[in-house]
Amino acid sequence: MINWLTEPWQFTFMQHAFLAILLVGVIAGAIGVFVILRGLSFLGDALSHAVFPGVVITFILGGNVVIGAMIAAIIISILIGAVSQSDRIKNDTAIGVLFAGSFALGVALMSLQSGYVRDLNSFLFGSILGVSRSDLWLTGAVGVIVLGLILIFRREITLISFDRVFARSAGLNLWLYDQLFLVLLAMAIVISLQMVGNVLVLAMLVTPAATARLLTDSLRRMVVLSSCIGAISGLIGLYISYYQGVPSGAAIVLTATVIFGLTFLFAPRTGAIFTRVRYRMHRDHPEDDLDVLPDQPAS
Repeated sequence: MINWLTEPWQFTFMQHAFLAILLVGVIAGAIGVFVILRGLSFLGDALSHAVFPGVVITFILGGNVVIGAMIAAIIISILIGAVSQSDRIKNDTAIGVLFAGSFALGVALMSLQSGYVRDLNSFLFGSILGVSRSDLWLTGAVGVIVLGLILIFRREITLISFDRVFARSAGLNLWLYDQLFLVLLAMAIVISLQMVGNVLVLAMLVTPAATARLLTDSLRRMVVLSSCIGAISGLIGLYISYYQGVPSGAAIVLTATVIFGLTFLFAPRTGAIFTRVRYRMHRDHPEDDLDVLPDQPAS
């Protein structure tokens, strides 16, 4: 058993992969809680596609595609926030327009390069086994920035997530904090892209957070649980990938999905099976749920 656990750690590329997925699991898990609370899952998917022109441009120029993708994601997130300020354009409409336009721009730029032969599988499905030491440093730096700013502005981000009317009446600049949140989300998405890929990045944001939501009503516990579930899913997924030959990104996301399914069924208080059993017990023994008061003296 010990050999089974330690064998993958003998290889440098696996050591890098384990450290990288731990970082990504914590980062995506933490910000993913606010994504699901604000109902912005579609935004996560849109941003993961909208960075495509940044990837293409930096590849053509010979730069770091992660940095290019991050710049593109930040620009798109700011544009989404600016366009959605219009009374006639809702947030989801702005997301749809800019997501489609930016992705089309990336495709057009790629088609103009006759010598463009880069394999897009790493962009679509991730390349966590190819993570370098410099990638780890970049991921760690982004993680410190994202988690640090969430911690510093946790009150404001929480308020705009739960009650925007109260947040506005409290004097908060909603546009400013919306932009801050969008930029942090963009940074988390780009860092996750190189690990699990464009197709699966949304799952790393949403699935651990949705699982944590089933387990607790406390925001602080939800963030901690979501980060832990993301990291654990990554570790288990990498072991499955190593021993079974399954693509690492798919194995990680499937592991997170299985954990969500088990939680959905068996979670205390909220699990489907637990709720069903409690309902049947209440139906068969309704007297168990009655509060029996002691006899009161006659007045």
